[in-house]
Parts: sequence; structure tokens; C-alpha cells
Amino acid sequence: MRNTELKVELLQHNAEPEKIAALAAKLCYSGADLAALQEKVTNEEQTDFIKKLIGMGHFSVFEHVSFTFGVEGVSRALTHQLVRHRLASYSQKSQRYVKAGENFPFIMPYTVVENSEAAAIFNETIKQISVAYNKLIDLGIPAEDARYLLPNACETKIIVSMNARELLHFFALRSCNRAQWEIRELSDKMLALCYSVAPAIFENAGPGCVKKGCTEGKFNCGQAAQVRKRIASLKQH
Repeated sequence: MRNTELKVELLQHNAEPEKIAALAAKLCYSGADLAALQEKVTNEEQTDFIKKLIGMGHFSVFEHVSFTFGVEGVSRALTHQLVRHRLASYSQKSQRYVKAGENFPFIMPYTVVENSEAAAIFNETIKQISVAYNKLIDLGIPAEDARYLLPNACETKIIVSMNARELLHFFALRSCNRAQWEIRELSDKMLALCYSVAPAIFENAGPGCVKKGCTEGKFNCGQAAQVRKRIASLKQH
């Protein structure tokens, strides 16, 4: 539950992402020059070729395909997880230079929202933190030091750039039912956007159960059919 809305925008990507990947792969196995190779890479051919490459596990060519996302309305708890994906670039709203202000926006987990007593405790604590933070600011404490009071629930904004290979890995982990709920919501939205511009690359993107079997072993959620249905619905819109 949020008092801010999760927003994900695909800010930029390669003009012809699948053509770039197909061209890179063909270059590895051909003596032809680039002009000749580009003429050979038709839309129909490149789709089949991309699927073949993925099936063979030749993922390096997808590192030439990049996507940049603008993300708003997420918590610091989410971005702490997000930045663990190291093969990516991030620019996040700074709590050193941007003061939180009064009644700062925050994200409340669904489990808390659904429990009225828990929600009251959560809201009251956020209110007390906000009051204390702003008192420190009024006392001349720098924002970079006052921010030590701020919770993981604080709303933040971040720009994320990843190549397609890393995105496939990201979706495998973060669109899984075992992923934390907030980053799973983000992953699903990013996956839908990627599929809309590169359907051959992301045809089977998602957790292992989308195409094969669950990779979580005894920790599997037992809901593979529901997960496949959810991921399929992302790719229909």
C-alpha cells in the first residue's frame, strides 16, 4: 500500500534492440562486412535467430541492448535490494541534498495496511520521525546527518540502466513469487515495458517456472501455474 503511486517509465532503449543483438551474433560467425550483414538481418529472420540464440544460451550479444527506466514511488527498502544488481547504473534522489520535508511520502506494506492496529502504529511512528527530523533541520543539523532518522519506508526516485542480459537475470529473480513484494511489482512493470519493444528477447523472461521448472527447490512457492498466468498477462498489455 502506498501514499505514492509506483510509476515506471521506459526512458530510452536501442532503436532496434533485437536487430542489434542479431547483428552482433552474426558478426561473430561471418566474414561479411557490416553493410552486407545488416541487409541480411530481416525482421522475420532476426526473431527466429534471437530465439535460437537464447535457446543455445548465447547471451553475450544481449549486452549490446540497453534500457533506461525512470522509477518513482518506491521505498528505500526496495532500492537497497535493487542496487545489489551490480551490472547496472543508478542515479537516485539524494537524502543528503534533498530534504525530506514535513509529511514526507512513504510506502506502507500491504500486510500493515490490512491490519488497522498495525497501520495506526506505522502511521504514528512515521509522524514522530517526521517531526524529529524537521526539528533537527530547524536546529541547523545538515540534511546528510538528519537523514539518519529516516526509515526504509521513505519514498524515493531512481533512474536505472541495464542491458538485456542483466534484465533477463533480474526478471528471473525479482518476478519470482519468492521475491519481496515491492521489488516484484517493479520487476513486473519493467518486464512488460521490455517485452513491448523486444518480444523475442523477453519471450520467456521471468522466473524459471515460466518456461522450465522452478529453480527454488524446496523453497518453491507451489504456485507455478498462477505465476505463469501472471507473467503471460504482463506480455499481453
